[in-house]
Amino acid sequence: MLNRIILIGRLTRDPELRYTPQGVPVASFSLAVDRPFTNQAGQRETDFVDCVAWRKLGETVGNHLTKGRLAAVEGRLQIRSYDAQDGTKRRVAEVIADSVQFLDRPRDGQGSQSPSEGGYGDEEVALPDDLPF
Repeated sequence: MLNRIILIGRLTRDPELRYTPQGVPVASFSLAVDRPFTNQAGQRETDFVDCVAWRKLGETVGNHLTKGRLAAVEGRLQIRSYDAQDGTKRRVAEVIADSVQFLDRPRDGQGSQSPSEGGYGDEEVALPDDLPF
C-alpha cells in the first residue's frame, strides 16, 4: 500500500507553531493548490489543504515560512476523527509533511535569513549562518 502526496502551493496564512505538553514542536499551515483544469467558466479552482509538520521540520516551517510563500510539501494523507464541542463527530483530512521545500524568496520585510530553496525533512533542518541573501 502507498500513501504519498506531493503538493505545490502558496501558504494561505502564517504557520501556527505550537508545542505539545512534552515539548515537541508542531506547525500547522494551509496551502492553496490550483487544480490542473479549468471549470465551465474558464477559471481555475483552488483547493485549500491543511498540512502539519512535526519536530525540527515544524520549527523550521514555523520560523521561516509566511503567508503567500510558495512551497512544496511531500508527505502522507491522514484522516482523523474527533468529537466537536456540540457533541457531533467530525473528520479532518490533513497532510503530515515529511519534507517542505521553500520555492521562492521571501518578500521584502519577511526576513532575510530564510532560504530561497531547500528541502527540509526531520534530519535536514540546520540553516547555514552564511546564506548569500
